[in-house]
Amino acid sequence: MCHPYWLLPRALTLSYSPLTINLTKLQAPYELVLEVKKLGRLPVVNFAAGGIATPADASLMMQLGCDGIFVGSGIFKSDNPAARAKAIVDATAHYRDAKLLAEVSRGIGNAMRGIHVGSMKEEEKIAGRGW
Repeated sequence: MCHPYWLLPRALTLSYSPLTINLTKLQAPYELVLEVKKLGRLPVVNFAAGGIATPADASLMMQLGCDGIFVGSGIFKSDNPAARAKAIVDATAHYRDAKLLAEVSRGIGNAMRGIHVGSMKEEEKIAGRGW
């Protein structure tokens, strides 16, 4: 597989006709090369474990330039998982619409409750550094 840092400059300089010929040299999937060529950059999807809990979080990630987001399982520990999931999807699709963001954020209940790392037992922590 072609390293992402190598793919971008090479894909941008290709014309569409020799694109398929150059795929062997790039060692990258055809669809990815086409998307990089079209966007002029690598697509970025944000995987923020524990980081996307509200529609505003999703909107912010999109405003920062992400092409999409992954939402962790914490959404299912919220007061109303189905409503929260729909609100996050709407916020991701319409991230520039502040009015819609405010609308979808109403009535969805509380997000997942966080756990302060200082209150966790050592065996509950994934990483032992920092404390």
